[in-house]
Amino acid sequence: MEVNELIDEYLQYVKVERGLSVNTITSYHQDLVKFQNYLGQQKVTDLTTIDNFFINQFLQFLTTQGNAENTIIHCVTSLRKFFQFLKRMNYIPDDPMQQVGMPKKKQHLPDILSVQDVEQILLTPDTSTRLGIRNRAMLEVMYATGLRVSEIVNLKVADLHFELGLLQTIGKGNKERIVPIGDVAMQWVLTYYQDVRALQLKGTDNPILFLNDHGRQLTRQGIWKIIKQIVLQAGITKDVSPHTLRHSFATHILENGADLRIVQELLGHADISTTQIYTHITNERAKQVFKKAHPRA
Repeated sequence: MEVNELIDEYLQYVKVERGLSVNTITSYHQDLVKFQNYLGQQKVTDLTTIDNFFINQFLQFLTTQGNAENTIIHCVTSLRKFFQFLKRMNYIPDDPMQQVGMPKKKQHLPDILSVQDVEQILLTPDTSTRLGIRNRAMLEVMYATGLRVSEIVNLKVADLHFELGLLQTIGKGNKERIVPIGDVAMQWVLTYYQDVRALQLKGTDNPILFLNDHGRQLTRQGIWKIIKQIVLQAGITKDVSPHTLRHSFATHILENGADLRIVQELLGHADISTTQIYTHITNERAKQVFKKAHPRA
């Protein structure tokens, strides 16, 4: 069969047998067309002659053509699935992608707020209003605990242990962890719980802690919009998301001497290598301070 016929058969397979979405199939098709065009340039018509060296040459070609790193990684995934299909259908004797490693994605350091920026954000909500008190309490908890936005959204009143200064949460992989919350954040939560939350409930019953004024659970998108608005009011020009507060929490406590294993537990990371990115951030910030402060930097 011709290469274009094999591609068409594969795309029909993922559409009918696998039930993949139109967007996914389109992305596979785009990657395979790039590969088909490269085959044409190299005058290759028989896929049984393709080996891992040829695939790596193609990936290098994509790099020289200025394709983004994520684009190349996606292309490897598309080729991997395509050649698995060809091998399973006995169109090729061997799968060349088994000898092709996945390109490593460069580690991009997340954006971090300074302690002063965080203070400015925390002080911005108008705490003379009900929503201002709720927003202040919610932001205090996010910065004090490093909870993910999904964990904040699903935080229940029963998850708070006021007398112990702790809260429990269910993170990724349905894993529960206990996190200290701190006196300031706990005081704002108490203020919200005692003075505002009952008014939001309006006689209804909802176990979730942070609610909107209709007594319903906030959404992730809702919290994102709230933070964007508060950051704008605070006059901070950085691109701040709910996850920025989580990154800032981890970085600030590391800078103040916290052990990496403790930070791993607080963040709910299954692998400490995920937590180690924050050591890169603190090292980078230390270098920046050194360059500014040392006369021979």
